[in-house]
This record gives sequence, structure tokens and C-alpha cells, in this order.
Amino acid sequence: MKTRKGKVNTPAMILLILGLSTIAFPLYMTIVIAFKQPSEMTNSISGILSLPQNWSLDNFREAMRVTDFWHSLGNSLVITVCTVVLAVLIHSLMGFALGRSKAGNKFYGFVYLFIVSGMFVPFAILMMPLAKQTAEMHLANWVGVVLLYVVFYMPMNVMLYAGYLVNVPLALEEAATVDGATTWRTYWKIVFPIMKPMHATVAIITALAVWNDVMTPLVIMAGSGQNTLPLAQLNFQTQFGTNYNLAFASYLLSLIPVLIFYLICQKQILNGMVNGAVK
Repeated sequence: MKTRKGKVNTPAMILLILGLSTIAFPLYMTIVIAFKQPSEMTNSISGILSLPQNWSLDNFREAMRVTDFWHSLGNSLVITVCTVVLAVLIHSLMGFALGRSKAGNKFYGFVYLFIVSGMFVPFAILMMPLAKQTAEMHLANWVGVVLLYVVFYMPMNVMLYAGYLVNVPLALEEAATVDGATTWRTYWKIVFPIMKPMHATVAIITALAVWNDVMTPLVIMAGSGQNTLPLAQLNFQTQFGTNYNLAFASYLLSLIPVLIFYLICQKQILNGMVNGAVK
């Protein structure tokens, strides 16, 4: 990295290298261990860091068999897609309603703060009551998990949408009102399309959180016979140890769908973060 005078900014370069190493090294370890056979794993550091003697896909095939990969992948995709769609539709509408109203109305301001304060409530406190309620309401399945996710990520997403609306000129809505458009029509025809960068940001943040979550499906869907990918990956951890080769191979397989989704939405995500993702 160079400054305007052409000199190398050494501290910034060092920080960039350290930041890159924190990402590249764990990824390297994951790939190397995923392709290794258990016999190649030794207690020495050099043995763990060394490249596999034979690059084989046997670990991936076995990991797919143990986790019932396609079935677990389907459950994870259904839960993630449903949650993201509902979050974008519901949370954006709530963010619009509260973001435009809280400035001049104390009641809406209180409602906004009350919803946002939900970010500070740990899941551990709600875990047992929610498990009992979902069982009594016959929602101890993926539908119940989706509904809970929509509620759990509401505080953060509403805050993001409300903050983003600061950069949306109010004059656009006033002009639509003058032309005879209702508030509902103004939102869906004007405001909702303008918030496209924030939709992408909310979608990827919510998708990553849902895709990697273990605790909620474990508590709610226990005994239902349905597994998400993170739940299925618990099969590699036993009382006596962990099969790291199969586990890391499974982690790489579960990384691919989210990575593809991120690459598709990358441009919109950056725009959303730059243009007022945080007020």
C-alpha cells in the first residue's frame, strides 16, 4: 500500500498481511485436513501442516453418506430461503414504518427502541420456554424454526433498514403522495426498490446466521427426525473424539452454497454497507 507521495505505508501493509493470514491459514488447514486420510494425521505440527500424500475425494463421499447430505442440505436450504424472504419482506416494512415515524412521534420511537433492544436478550434465556411453546403449538419442526428466526433477527434488521432510510429522500414519498399514491403503493413502488442494496445486506447477514446456526434447530427440532447440515455434522463428534478429516470435508461442502450466494450479492452488499447500513 502506497501513500500519495509514493512511499509504502509499512504499518498498513503489516496489518493487511496479518488480516489476510487470519483468513488464509484456517482455510488452508481446512482444505488440507479435508483431503488427508486419518493415517496421515500425526501429533507433530509439520505432519498436520503438510500437504496430503494423495488428493482423494473419499472423505467427501463418506461425509456425504454420514450426514445424509442431500436431505440435510434440502432442509437447510428451505429454512434459510424461507427465513431470508420473510425477513426482507417483513423487516423492511417494519423498518420503513418505524424509521419514518419515530422522529416525530414518541410512541413509535419507544416501539423502535423496544424492538431494537431485543438484540441484547440471549437465546439461552428463551431456549426452554420456546421449546415448550413450540411443542404445544405443534411447531416443533422447520416451520417453527423459520418463525423463530424471523423474530430473532428482527431487531438487527429493523435497525439496518431504519438507518438506511436516512439516505432515502423524503421528497420522493411526498411527490408520490401528491400524485395520489397511497402509503402502501408508495412503499412497494418507490421505497422498496430503492432499498435493494440493503435487501442484499440483510439477506446475506441473515442467511449466514441461519445457515450456521446449530442451537435453534437442535432445541426445536429434536426428535423430529429432520436434520440441518450443522446438526448432521454433529455426527462427527463422539464421546471419545472427533473425526476431523470427515468433519472438515463436510464443512467445505456446506460452505459452497453460502459462498456462491455471497459472490452473487457481493456488489449490492458493499453498496448497502457504504450507503448507510449503520446510522
